Amino acid sequence: MIDRTAVEAVLNAIPDPATGQGLVASGVVKGLTVADDRAGFVIEVPAAAVAAYAPVREAAEATLKAMPGMARVSVILTAEAAPAARKASLSKEAVDQTRPRAPVPTERPAHIRRVLAVASGKGGVGKSTVSVNLAAAFARAGLSTGILDADVHGPSLPTMLSISGKPDYRDGMMEPHLAHGLKAMSVGLLTRAEDAMVWRGPMASQALTQMLTQTRWGTAETPLDILVVDLPPGTGDVQLTLIQKTPLDGAVIVSTPQEVALADARRAHTLFQRVNVTTLGLIENMSGDIFGHGGAAAEAGRLEIAFLGDLPLDASVRQAGDAGAPLSTGDIAARFDVMARGLARELGL
Repeated sequence: MIDRTAVEAVLNAIPDPATGQGLVASGVVKGLTVADDRAGFVIEVPAAAVAAYAPVREAAEATLKAMPGMARVSVILTAEAAPAARKASLSKEAVDQTRPRAPVPTERPAHIRRVLAVASGKGGVGKSTVSVNLAAAFARAGLSTGILDADVHGPSLPTMLSISGKPDYRDGMMEPHLAHGLKAMSVGLLTRAEDAMVWRGPMASQALTQMLTQTRWGTAETPLDILVVDLPPGTGDVQLTLIQKTPLDGAVIVSTPQEVALADARRAHTLFQRVNVTTLGLIENMSGDIFGHGGAAAEAGRLEIAFLGDLPLDASVRQAGDAGAPLSTGDIAARFDVMARGLARELGL
């Protein structure tokens, strides 16, 4: 296993062009993560200094790769955003350069027929539970199904599917774990469970890109029918990266019935509208006496999107997640089966 102190020592042996100090001591190394046989971090510098730091990034990557036992290294060079105080004095052209660009989808990852995003506007609504059980329902319907845990800061797929251990590498590609009829990949499989993912947006986006494009989801002979992507809550970098890296065939939004969750679900729907991704429907999770009932159905009507169904707050769902096995029988599993069949029809599967 790679020692974090040794990694920091190696990086401190590389001088920062601006200060002459080592990279760690100078403070340009951000979000350093060291796990088993891999390391990654961001070099964050002023925009005007990016060219000067390109050789520094290359040196840091090469030096880390040369460490005994180091298998994978990710070093990202990124520019700091212009401070708000400076933006007021910038020309219109310079201000335009600081604004985020609308993402343009590139190619779909090889041998995947459909990509379905499962999203929520806020955390704690059971989106990951819905993602896992919906993916399992697609598999029960006879579809070759994968699931990608894109919540890089709080991965839950290893627990919910009872999988662990780094993926195997073959011909430069990661092999997904196989569990409960699903092909699964999560950043939680690439790092230790106790590690906190203290990553800025560029590192999180890089992790998602690697899992999306460097996983062997299918082959020409046996393509994956559908990849379910469990997005993190909100409408930030990871969501935009996914939309930029692959055309989405649709999105499902998960919400609980109360207004505080539905307000964030509206924001998620607005994001998908703005990037021309179809919201295929809204699911009401934890429906019942505690959180109320019917809020998501009414909201779906207001948004003019499909209401896919409700899922009651039930101990069996929690027990299945803790045990690392999706529901396979009973009323709630049957509800997921109905949702999966309807979505499969909408997606032409």
